[in-house]
Amino acid sequence: MKNITLSADERLIEKARREAARRGKSLNQMIRDYLEELGGQRSASNEFDRLRELSSAGARCRRHSCRDRSTPAK
Repeated sequence: MKNITLSADERLIEKARREAARRGKSLNQMIRDYLEELGGQRSASNEFDRLRELSSAGARCRRHSCRDRSTPAK
């Protein structure tokens, strides 16, 4: 694996580190995942992990509240 040097605004790096920590990853892993995605080398397990992260990040709704039942289906 090759190492690279990245220059970015200090505040941006700190925000990225906090986001990586929130996701349980290092900033290095987050950048590596992004580069793999750009290069089309993401494995199926990486995609599954990404989908799992996305699905747990947003608001959830229960089955009965996801669809407005007051309007008949077309």
